[in-house]
Amino acid sequence: MQLRDQNFVFDHNLIRRFDVSGPRYTSYPTADRFHEQLTAPVWSRHLKGHGSRGVGTALSLYFHIPFCDTVCYYCACNKVITKDRARAGRYLDYLEKEMALVDGLLGGPRQVSQMHWGGGTPTFLNDAEIERLCSAIRRHFEFAPDGEYSIEVDPRKVSAETVALLAAQGFNRMSVGVQDFHPEVQKAVNRIQSVDETASVIAAARANKFSSISIDLIYGLPLQTVERVAGTLDRVLEIAPDRLALYNYAHLPGRFMPQRRIKAEELPSPQEKLDILGMAIERLTNAGYVYIGMDHFAKPDDELSVAQQEGRLYRNFQGYSTHSECDLLAFGTTAIGKVGNAYAQNEKTLEGYYAALDRDELPIVRGYEMSKDDQLRYAVIQSLMCNFMLSYEDFEREYGIRFSEYFSVELDALRGYAEAGLCELAPDGMQVTPQGRMLVRVLAMAFDRYLREAQTSARYSKVI
Repeated sequence: MQLRDQNFVFDHNLIRRFDVSGPRYTSYPTADRFHEQLTAPVWSRHLKGHGSRGVGTALSLYFHIPFCDTVCYYCACNKVITKDRARAGRYLDYLEKEMALVDGLLGGPRQVSQMHWGGGTPTFLNDAEIERLCSAIRRHFEFAPDGEYSIEVDPRKVSAETVALLAAQGFNRMSVGVQDFHPEVQKAVNRIQSVDETASVIAAARANKFSSISIDLIYGLPLQTVERVAGTLDRVLEIAPDRLALYNYAHLPGRFMPQRRIKAEELPSPQEKLDILGMAIERLTNAGYVYIGMDHFAKPDDELSVAQQEGRLYRNFQGYSTHSECDLLAFGTTAIGKVGNAYAQNEKTLEGYYAALDRDELPIVRGYEMSKDDQLRYAVIQSLMCNFMLSYEDFEREYGIRFSEYFSVELDALRGYAEAGLCELAPDGMQVTPQGRMLVRVLAMAFDRYLREAQTSARYSKVI
């Protein structure tokens, strides 16, 4: 089966009906299934097996920089709030030690086709520290000339000179945090950021030949209205980023302490939130952006849009990508890697991370080794989340199954979604309908065996 088109429909009634809580499927099984039996020695064995499978020999690297000098009240990321810039230098000492340990175990080639620095705030590092970390990475890995090398940037903290340095160090993609431009909304979430400083950083990125620039927005923040978010979108569309992410704010103050500073009575009502989302999607699509999936939009000629049309799109902890066969090595606190069919997550605190490395041990705290069934379901969910379709023959050929028999329970569940208009089922596969694309997570959940067979303590965000 081939993806018919990249159109989609925002159906208010369907969204109200199926707006349940569920995983985002940056992995399968999801991270709440990870366990402590995946230890550093087990992960070491998987690192040694890199390159032995005949595929997946290229590498993707992720570096978590946890520091921020101010707290954004909406933030649910793993972070360390500090004004002490000296803490970054010590952290880099340990990142270098972790890289050396991994390098000593890694089997197969060291060529990297994808890298992402996330946080926290990666640009908490000063220019010398950015150069230091890049030099350390190059001591252990070789970068492909046509790779994707991205960094998350807080435009309040970055000069044009730093952007030029990032380009000189090989970065060619940038994600710029905005969230909202309205002054009252910014004050309510403790993130004061002007349009001018944002546009200035993006202009510097374009002047330095960054090939893709993304802007992050959030809907559902306190004091947001349709009119105020429309004003933010006016400014964003003037900047015209290559990609745009429109994230749903999930208010979970019991889990994320900074959110306790947000006044619940100032949050938009569920209907207002839905109206904001509908307006935003209409504005973006009318401006020519293509809905990629989940929260992401891209210009029609962006490589993500092209990859989706050609069935080459991929999704992992770094988001959507065109590099599907990479082993992911993740460095720093709480970072999650995937090598072959195993996941591993690092210690979540600086103290635990430093202590493990002081013992000359990989700082692994938990992980998961995928079964054959996990691998099959992972591939099915990937196809749905990235390409909005399943070709049964592809899975039958690769995994030696009869799709209709193996997934008989799942297909029975999907018939109800098909009757509701979320998908179309055929003897050779299924297609997500234009009105079902906003709810593709619901369809993916039908293939999640762990959701079906066992209760979970995880608290997932709403689909919309």
